[in-house]
Amino acid sequence: MTVQSTVQRSANPDRKASLTPGLPEDLGRLTASCQDRPGIVAAVTAFLHARGANIVQYDQETTNASGGRFFQRLVFHLPGLTEALPELERTFAEEIAGRFDMTFRLRDVSVPPRVAVFVSRYDHCLLDLLWRWRRGELPIDIVQVVSNHPDLEVEVAGFGVPYEHIPVTRATKADAEQRQLDLLAGRVDLVVMARYMQILSGDLLERIGVPVINIHHSFLPAFAGAGPYERAKERGVKLIGATAHYATEDLDEGPIIEQDVIRVSHRHSSADLVRLGADIERSVLARAVTWHSEDRVLVNGLTTIVF
Repeated sequence: MTVQSTVQRSANPDRKASLTPGLPEDLGRLTASCQDRPGIVAAVTAFLHARGANIVQYDQETTNASGGRFFQRLVFHLPGLTEALPELERTFAEEIAGRFDMTFRLRDVSVPPRVAVFVSRYDHCLLDLLWRWRRGELPIDIVQVVSNHPDLEVEVAGFGVPYEHIPVTRATKADAEQRQLDLLAGRVDLVVMARYMQILSGDLLERIGVPVINIHHSFLPAFAGAGPYERAKERGVKLIGATAHYATEDLDEGPIIEQDVIRVSHRHSSADLVRLGADIERSVLARAVTWHSEDRVLVNGLTTIVF
């Protein structure tokens, strides 16, 4: 059994109302996965009903009707949820998760995940996230921007978010990653690589202790490295796109969250492809961050279940 506790507080509590427009207070969210067997749904819903909760959204998926893995996401209303959540989590672990050998996560919907954004010199994904966040369109709280270049510090300052310049070279990579770990320890629930042009080491990914989402400038892991759109133009591609995925030690091979494409032709220049690609990268990354932060993405090995 694995319990993922997320009883947390926003670094910017004044944003709470704008992050949950139109939603009643006291909403909780439960995600769970385990080996499928009869009785899981009945047990979970009975547990919540017995404590006065009303289920307002429910999704489930089974990978196979016989011997598959079960995935569940539900949203419930429970008066006094914030105070009740620690005890609710403890009793759910004992009565339900232990019984079904279940991995689960319980969250207060009104508390947004704290996010650090990693970026290099390309600003389009970073500024798009900051703009959506400031408008209350993303269910997150951006608490830190980290960059291996100083170029974007002025732009980020306008959003009131701390900016940390941590240079990275081959010789200093280990020290730089330790500085990143020290900076973020206990402060974030998610890291977003918004065109951060550095490979995160396996050691950092393991020690950071939170999911990391990356945006890849390709519909599939193709045209890797420098000048991807120029190379795509040279090959005469008819589709360009972007992929948002969880970062793992295997470069650009982590579980995919979201993808999108746009059709192009020989009439589009390399500059056109760059511009169109940037538009797709922005929207794909924003959707991936939103879905993750709303607990809609459950990892199933090398793939994902997205509710």
